[in-house]
Amino acid sequence: MSRSSLRRVTAAAAASALVVGGATLSLGLGTGVAAAADTCAQSTHAEKNNASTVWITHTYDRSVNVTEAAGGTQVTYKTVIGTTSIGNPYVNTITEFPPAGFGAPVKSVVTAYNLIGGQQPEEVTATPNGAGYKFTSTGWFVNSGNPVTLETTYVVPKNSTPGSAITSGGIGVAGTVGVSNELPNLNACFKVRIPNPGETVLSVADETGLGSAEGQLSSTGSISDVLGDTILKVLEGSLS
Repeated sequence: MSRSSLRRVTAAAAASALVVGGATLSLGLGTGVAAAADTCAQSTHAEKNNASTVWITHTYDRSVNVTEAAGGTQVTYKTVIGTTSIGNPYVNTITEFPPAGFGAPVKSVVTAYNLIGGQQPEEVTATPNGAGYKFTSTGWFVNSGNPVTLETTYVVPKNSTPGSAITSGGIGVAGTVGVSNELPNLNACFKVRIPNPGETVLSVADETGLGSAEGQLSSTGSISDVLGDTILKVLEGSLS
C-alpha cells in the first residue's frame, strides 16, 4: 500500500474514533455540568460616587469571556473603567489579580480614547505586582462615552479539576479625580469542563513535540489529519 493510501486509511480511522469518543465525552460532560452547583458569576459591577469624585459616578466592571473552559485552553478577562456622568478622569494604573495558580497573561490589550482615531486598542506589558499584574500609562482618558478597557488572556492550568469553579481576584485602579479605587471583590468566575476531542489532541501534540511543521493543527489541518499522521508515523516506525 502506498504512503498516501495508508495516510487516508489512518485519517479515516482517526476520524471514526473521534466521533465515538466525542459522543462518550458529551454524555460525560452533560452529567458533570448538570451536577455542578450554579454559584459562579461571570461578571461583577461596582460604582463609586462620593466627595472624592466630586459626586461624579465612576463605574467598574470585570468579566470573563466564557462560562466554561477546559484546562490548557485560554480565557480572557475584561476590566472596564468608566463614568456615567460629566467629568474626565485619567487612569494611569490598572492592577488585576488572576485566579490563584494562573501564570502570567499571554496577551494584554488596553482600549482607550485617542484624539486621533477615538477608541484604539494597544498591546501593553504586564508587570508582576504581588499576586497580580500591573499595567501603566501616562494617562488613559475616560469620559461618559469613552471608558478604558483592559483585556488579559490567560491559559487555564492543565491540572484544573473538571466541575470546579475558578474565580479571579479583583482589581486596583489609580488615576485622577477620585477614580483611584481598590476592589478586591470585583471578580469573574467560570467553571472547568472536560476537554473536547480537538483540545485533547492539541494538548497531546504539544506534550509530544509535534509542532505545526510536523502535523499539529493549523489553518488548513484537521484533527483527523493530525491523528492520521501520528498513527502513520508509528506504523512506519514499526515496519522499518
